[in-house]
Amino acid sequence: MAHFAKLDENNVVVFVTVGRQEDDGKELELQERTGDVYKQTSYNTRGGVHYNPETGEPSADQSKALRYNYASIGFTFDETKGTDGAFIPPKPFESWVLDEATCLWQAPIPYPEDGGVYTWDEDGGDWVEVVNEAT
Repeated sequence: MAHFAKLDENNVVVFVTVGRQEDDGKELELQERTGDVYKQTSYNTRGGVHYNPETGEPSADQSKALRYNYASIGFTFDETKGTDGAFIPPKPFESWVLDEATCLWQAPIPYPEDGGVYTWDEDGGDWVEVVNEAT
């Protein structure tokens, strides 16, 4: 199946639809039929890496990686990124910065790797551990 993201006048994704596999690469035909702007997106692409849908591991053939990230409603399409543009998710916090290599937002401090569960505290500028008090 091929997936297509409909863009508004500000290049923000307003709708994602599934097309027939034979529509793969035919976003211009879809645009001509509807009068709307569509960009193809890959369900299996995240952070500029194409993943094998059966194993969840990075694919040996990275030529299938398309536009950095699978589009979702609210993502912005930036035609200046990469060779064919990029779908960029909404910025989660003001302090986060865009990783140009993945087109994903990164916290200014890396997520702790101690096995705990954390949430970002924008006012404090740090990760705060989530404590389960249901005991």
